[in-house]
Amino acid sequence: MSAVLRAIAFLLILLIPGLQPESSGNKVETFSCGAGGTVNESGESMSDENNRDDSEWQKRLTREQYEITRRKGTERAFTGKYDDHYEDGIYRCVCCGNELFDSKCKYDSGSGWPSFWKAIDNKKIASVTDSSLGMIRIEITCRQCGAHLGHLFNDGPEPTGMRYCVNSASLEFEKRK
Repeated sequence: MSAVLRAIAFLLILLIPGLQPESSGNKVETFSCGAGGTVNESGESMSDENNRDDSEWQKRLTREQYEITRRKGTERAFTGKYDDHYEDGIYRCVCCGNELFDSKCKYDSGSGWPSFWKAIDNKKIASVTDSSLGMIRIEITCRQCGAHLGHLFNDGPEPTGMRYCVNSASLEFEKRK
């Protein structure tokens, strides 16, 4: 499939209700990259993390973490602590601890940000069209707490063809035991 057709199919799947895959029959869903999660069967959060007010987030997070996760900022390329990090383990949301990415699905995209070809569970990540900065992108956020993580692109490696481009400051790493 050409890159243009794949991009159109990707946007349709994200933007039209009912087109999102519900079973593991979808190619993206068949590759295991970690354990299950903290959302209910309909993908809704089982946490009260979204109920924190702004002052609570400022107290709980570093300035950089706050600016990126709560204000939709972006760290400079090649400056994040997880860009060139390849230990075996799980990457969690820095705000709520939600398991988001497995190191088995991390790769070097050359972009300067940690990149993953698959999330642990697509129900743990929300996506929304982002038209800031004069371009159209797909923003990804933690479904449990709403933290801005980064963006999703359709230029990743097989088997999914997707690149979850994530800010290091939105993640915390837990080494596999």
